[in-house]
Amino acid sequence: MFGRLSTVVSQIKNSTLIRRKIFLKTMSSQAGLPLQKVVEALHAFADESLAASWDNVGLLIEPTEPKNISHVLLTNDLTEAVMTEAVNMKADLIISYHPPIFAPLKSITNRTWKERIAAKCLENKIALYSPHTSFDSIKGGVNDWLAESFDLAKNVPIEPDTNNPENGIGRLCTLKQPISIMDAVQLVKERTKLPYVRLAKSGESTVQTVAICAGSGTSVLKGISADLFLTGEMLHHDVLDAVHNGTNVILTNHSDSERGFLPVFGKILQKSLGDTIKISISKEDTDPLKTV
Repeated sequence: MFGRLSTVVSQIKNSTLIRRKIFLKTMSSQAGLPLQKVVEALHAFADESLAASWDNVGLLIEPTEPKNISHVLLTNDLTEAVMTEAVNMKADLIISYHPPIFAPLKSITNRTWKERIAAKCLENKIALYSPHTSFDSIKGGVNDWLAESFDLAKNVPIEPDTNNPENGIGRLCTLKQPISIMDAVQLVKERTKLPYVRLAKSGESTVQTVAICAGSGTSVLKGISADLFLTGEMLHHDVLDAVHNGTNVILTNHSDSERGFLPVFGKILQKSLGDTIKISISKEDTDPLKTV
C-alpha cells in the first residue's frame, strides 16, 4: 500500500514539474513585445517619411516566424563584430542607425561581409531596423543632440520639412553669446566624448553662428553662411572653400558625430516600450578611423 502511495505522490510531483516547465516556457515565449509594436514605437519617434529620398530606412530584415522582441541592441554601424555581439547576447532586434543594406544585395552568401550579416540575422531570427536620416531630421534627433554642444538662442533646420518646419535636414544655430573657436572645439569634444577633433581655422574671429550636419556635411552645408561648420566629414576642397569664405570647420569623423545619440535614444525607447524589453548599446561599435 505504501509503495503504491509513494508511486502516486511521485507521479503527481512529476506532473507538477512538467506543467511548471510548460508554463515557464510559455511565459518566456510571451515576454517582450511583438516586432510590429516596437516598429510602431520607432515610427512614433521619427516616421520613415522624414528620411531623405535616397535613403534606405525602416525594417530591413524580418524573421519569417513571428517572435516577440525581448532584447534590442542599438548600434551606429552593424559590422561583423557587432553582429557577433548581437548573437552572443541573444538580441531579437538590432537597430542600426546606418543601414547595412543600402546597395541592393544580389545574393546572400559568405562572399561579402554585408551578405554574411544578412545571413546571420536570418539564421538567428534577428530583425534589423535602420532609421538613418529620419533620426537626423526629427526635432530632438541626432542633429539637435549635436547642436546641444552649445548654449543656443536659436536652432532651426537648414532644409525644413514641408509638413513640419521644426523637422528637417541639418541645423543652423545662433549662440546666446559669441565664443572663441577653441572654446567651440572644447564644447564639441565634451559633447562627443572625443579626445581629438580636426579643426580648420578661418582666422581668430569669434563664433556665434554654427551650421551643423551629423555624418557627412558636404552637400548640406555648401553655401551656408555661418561662423562655424560642425560635421563628421567634408571633402578637402569644400573645407578650403569654407575657410576662404570666413567659416571655421570642425570635423569629428563621420560616425563619431552620430554615435553619442544612441544612449539618448535608448532612454527614449525604453520609456516608450516599458521594462518588458531590455535595451543595450553596442560595445563593439566604433568609427573605423582613429587618430594614431
